[in-house]
Amino acid sequence: MPFVLLVVALLGGGLISLLLLNSALNQGSFQLTKLKKETTALTDEQQALQRDVDGYSAPDALQRRARELGLVPGGSPVFVGADGKVAGTPAVAEAPPPPTPSAAAPGPAPSASAAPTPSGAPSGAPVPPQAQPQPSQTPGR
Repeated sequence: MPFVLLVVALLGGGLISLLLLNSALNQGSFQLTKLKKETTALTDEQQALQRDVDGYSAPDALQRRARELGLVPGGSPVFVGADGKVAGTPAVAEAPPPPTPSAAAPGPAPSASAAPTPSGAPSGAPVPPQAQPQPSQTPGR
């Protein structure tokens, strides 16, 4: 009788230990799935932010933003050599003259049935710089 109780106790202990081991493995599997989803979400966010950075660092976007801030293109460069000699003549940077609309623009005259653009101007009219699409910003950042 004591031998039977010993075998039953060992089998019961083994089953309980297998149940605990299985539960621990399932918990690790759930955590792994959660971390994979989080990694996917963070990768998507990183790609969206990189796309925004690429949009802001494009030459035309930089030029437009610089113009909005009142910056003007520099003049001829001046270099200072290692011996302290200045090569070139410094010049003050001046803003280029604003574009003037031409009175006799070549091309067809806009008709009254011309479809308006999103800015409300006729389709033949140039789109002002502030009406150009801006790169999207990630909310909450």
